Amino acid sequence: MFTPKYPPQDTAPTPTVTPVQMTAPVPAVQASAPAAPPAPVSSRPTVQLTPGSALALAAGGGAVVLVVGAVLVSMLLAVAITAVSVAVTAVVLRFLITDLRKGH
Repeated sequence: MFTPKYPPQDTAPTPTVTPVQMTAPVPAVQASAPAAPPAPVSSRPTVQLTPGSALALAAGGGAVVLVVGAVLVSMLLAVAITAVSVAVTAVVLRFLITDLRKGH
């Protein structure tokens, strides 16, 4: 039950690279800089976005931004309302304490 489950091995065939025959003569003196190694070939499939899927992705991202923004604004509003109510309570209590000390 608690043993890990590994995904199956990649069964995609490895691409074979055929060497390109050079037709230009090779110079007798080699350059001092070594040639760059060829870029590795990825066996993972590439993701291609169609215009419709790109539009859906943009709309989904916009919806996420709007929802997160609404949540953050509502939290800020809740903090502001709490701060105002605490300030009003403090002013009322200060007024009552001052009034009690005067003896009214």
